[in-house]
Amino acid sequence: MVRAASTYPSPLSGYENAPPLSEDRAADGKSFANPPAEKLSDAYENFIDPLDKGKRGGFDVHIYYLQSNEEQKKYAYELWQRIRREFPELRIYKFWDRPIGPHPVAMFEVNLFTPAQFGAFIPWLAIWRGPLSALVHPNVVASENENSHEVAKLDHTERAIWMGEKYPLDTTLFD
Repeated sequence: MVRAASTYPSPLSGYENAPPLSEDRAADGKSFANPPAEKLSDAYENFIDPLDKGKRGGFDVHIYYLQSNEEQKKYAYELWQRIRREFPELRIYKFWDRPIGPHPVAMFEVNLFTPAQFGAFIPWLAIWRGPLSALVHPNVVASENENSHEVAKLDHTERAIWMGEKYPLDTTLFD
């Protein structure tokens, strides 16, 4: 179940006293001309809080394939090998031949530790995932007031990004 918008902090937190934005258009005539920033967002270099900056990494990518479909299984295994060769700095897990955890079909997992890795790998995967689906989810560090299982459930549901067909997860494992 998606939480009500009122339960989220305002996206404008920290910009409450900023001047109104202009309605001026950029040179393309379609997009808006944005005010210059004093510096680039820190999000270009470091994952924002509360993303995990430690051993779990900021994002997990689960790449799914139908284990009963030999063509998908072959493509997924070749993709797993390609990722290991082209992105050896990433943490790449076992090539599962069956559903595991909340994941309803076979998959393998890749961990991303920096915005640069995310920025390189996700566009690459958009092209190379072929017929496969991918779940991209953040690893949020639970605060002292939060239940870590509930946070993990939100990571896999509300905060998730899907590429390709969305699969229903068994979220009862987070209860």
